[in-house]
Amino acid sequence: MFFWSKRTGLKLHFIQPGKPTQNAFVESFNGKFRDYCPDLHWFVSLGDAREEIESWRNHYNHVRPHRSLGNKLPAVFAQEAA
Repeated sequence: MFFWSKRTGLKLHFIQPGKPTQNAFVESFNGKFRDYCPDLHWFVSLGDAREEIESWRNHYNHVRPHRSLGNKLPAVFAQEAA
């Protein structure tokens, strides 16, 4: 990540240790991901984990409405915003 940020000229900003509220969006996503993907599945291989996570990601981004987007699907919201 360091080399990528250096190459792209992007300045990295880190949250303070023990302060997850400084990155509430990502913390909220991580909690939802844990609750609905790895906590519910027993992965038998890395390939199985990738397949299950991709299925969850597709559902999260294209099927599940999001309250923060006015209960719209992210794909629909993105089309309307474009």
